[in-house]
Amino acid sequence: MRNMSMPLKTVLGVLLAIVVLVSTGAAAAEELLVYTALEDDEIPGYLELFKKAHPDIEVKIVRDSTGIVTAKLLAEKDNPQADVVWGTAATSLMLCDQAGMVAPYAPKGLEKVRPKMRDANNPPHWVGIKAWMTGLCVNTIECANLKLPTPESLNDLMNPVYRGHLAMPNPASSGTGFLTVSAILQTMGEEKGWAFLDKLHDNIARYTHSGSKPCKLAGAGEVAIGISFAYRGFMQKQKGEPVLTVFPAEGSGWDVEANCLIKKATIKPAAKTFLDWAISEPVMNAYARVYPVTAYATGVPIPDGFPADPEGQLIENDFNWAAKNRTRILAEWTNRYDGKSEAK
Repeated sequence: MRNMSMPLKTVLGVLLAIVVLVSTGAAAAEELLVYTALEDDEIPGYLELFKKAHPDIEVKIVRDSTGIVTAKLLAEKDNPQADVVWGTAATSLMLCDQAGMVAPYAPKGLEKVRPKMRDANNPPHWVGIKAWMTGLCVNTIECANLKLPTPESLNDLMNPVYRGHLAMPNPASSGTGFLTVSAILQTMGEEKGWAFLDKLHDNIARYTHSGSKPCKLAGAGEVAIGISFAYRGFMQKQKGEPVLTVFPAEGSGWDVEANCLIKKATIKPAAKTFLDWAISEPVMNAYARVYPVTAYATGVPIPDGFPADPEGQLIENDFNWAAKNRTRILAEWTNRYDGKSEAK
């Protein structure tokens, strides 16, 4: 019978080769730290697409509300941790850019992105993926029980009949809160806008630190109406909650959920790969199934519940004005209204 044993030297050589191969494979798998303000229930589906396309890249997600993500990024300015920011308000990324934290990058497919959904610099400092907009989440059962009319506009919400029945996001914590306040100040002018917010404040039961929470509170019947954003209203209705999403007659405040590359001593190639993927057709089609305004046209039908002309629902938004005045606006808002904010 043939002797199948191997000399010890040969065995050790084989084992060493295996160790080298395993070590090389481990080193080849890059890990990315990605900060995002996308909704918790959105992220897994998108990341499944990324894993299929790039199984050799491990993505670690840090998710929070826009204001908290922004504060975290700015606090880490001198020692940046994130490799990439994905799906966070363009106005927040503009603040990070002003702080010198952003590395310009032109992802593959940039030529398809519409001008208002990307930074004008070449290469751009941020690139959008989709827009999200203010929507009113109305609990139809609660409104019927309380004999509250269904609002058709933000102006309707000043009616004293709604006192104590409204929830709204704190703009210092929530991108949805900020885009709503910014829209009011831009469309009404600051003097009339702050007067409107004063009257609205009288009817607010509480301000939340999440853009989605007012809608969740409405869905649970804890308030009758939540000033939130459209996607959240549709998701709550899909869960069987009695939520009607109303788009304000004045138009909806909105912002671009955008991506950027964080400036670091060493920028990982995988970070650029992720940004290329984040505006690729497969994931853009996924965005479009729940958000009708995406970085470029996809051919995906407008999701149920949105206006037939979703872009027509959006106010004229001056992103530069919003970013430039953000700190001042938040300081004024906090001074006037923070007493009704939930504890952090």
